[in-house]
Amino acid sequence: MSTAPLAGKTVIDLTTALAGPYATLLLAGLGARVIKVENPSRGGDSSRNNSPYVTQDGLSVRRTSADDMSVSMMLRGRGKESITLDLKRPGSREVLFDLIRDADIVVENYSSGVTKRLGIDYPSVRGLNEKLVYTSISGFGATDGHNDRKAMDTIIQALSGVMMTAGEPGDPPVRFGLPVGDLVAPLFAVIGTLAAVLHADRTGEGQHVDVSMLGALTSLVACEPFDALESIGFPLRTGAYVPRLAPFGTFRTADGWIAICAPTDQFASGVLRAMGREDLLASEDFGTRDARVANADRLHALIAGWAAERSGEEAIAALEAEGAPAAPVRSTAEAVRDPQVTQRGEVVPLVHPKFGHFDGLYGSGLPVVFSRSDVSLAKPAPGLGEHTDAVLRAAGFDEGRITRLRSEGVL
Repeated sequence: MSTAPLAGKTVIDLTTALAGPYATLLLAGLGARVIKVENPSRGGDSSRNNSPYVTQDGLSVRRTSADDMSVSMMLRGRGKESITLDLKRPGSREVLFDLIRDADIVVENYSSGVTKRLGIDYPSVRGLNEKLVYTSISGFGATDGHNDRKAMDTIIQALSGVMMTAGEPGDPPVRFGLPVGDLVAPLFAVIGTLAAVLHADRTGEGQHVDVSMLGALTSLVACEPFDALESIGFPLRTGAYVPRLAPFGTFRTADGWIAICAPTDQFASGVLRAMGREDLLASEDFGTRDARVANADRLHALIAGWAAERSGEEAIAALEAEGAPAAPVRSTAEAVRDPQVTQRGEVVPLVHPKFGHFDGLYGSGLPVVFSRSDVSLAKPAPGLGEHTDAVLRAAGFDEGRITRLRSEGVL
């Protein structure tokens, strides 16, 4: 018997692109059976057509054969079963409804109003399964009135205010390279889904879980009191340094960059000792936290001058010797190869279902380590519709019905 936390739970995955598939990826990693429903008339999940692709000869900008798979799908499709179902075809709803009757969770990330038009929104399916948890991930909320608004990650970043929290004062807005809107929303969606599953198991009542990308990201922006900070003179955008936590920021060394985070008296003292400036420990300008904040520009300039004359390794060694929190600023390639994260399964090699693993190709693991439960994302992503017949047979469909559905273009 599986010890995975969600073993025995079945998820019907009606998602595409990134936000929804990342949520169902996490559910799969936690042990749920995830049945991914893909539209055959559109080539399945849109991420199947995201360059680059893994081919028999390695990475390629273009697809070269039917067995090639996009890196995006290799990452987001792991642990899932794929069936094809064109929900715009007559008869498709009955197929989906048959699957939902035996499921625990449905996850969808259609634009607002689409599920209602298709007749598969929560009010349309709740009567099929009283314990069903139906999770919607959308740009602005699964309510009418937003049908014409496009929820791309950059749009969400722009609306959330997060673009104005990075960069120097006066700089243009800074788009985060990581698609934070697309990745934060599914985290809240999984939290909400698991909470609703616990509620359903306890009471027998399912419910609709509604998460918006804009709300999820803006809620994180609101975790910092930016208005209050600006009202007392702290700049909203601080660039490389954070004056209100001085010494705090990134500093150029002779061969790269380092990060220092030393807001407390103890840590700040470690920085000054590492620099050989014990004379400043009791000074009026730098001896207390408030003094360091008031003189943050001068303090950061002193650290910058010291760091610039040393290699990153030398600077880090000196800081660590004095107990000051510091680290090198690594490239993404260096970060994903760190044995600390690979050994814990937080980053894992990506494996093509036919071509195997190519050196240097990594993907996100499940960054939660359990003392008793087994979790894994080792099962490779499926081909489009690879499990259609098997899933439908297990749901009680006979061969005649499957053949008829396929001939009608439903599958």
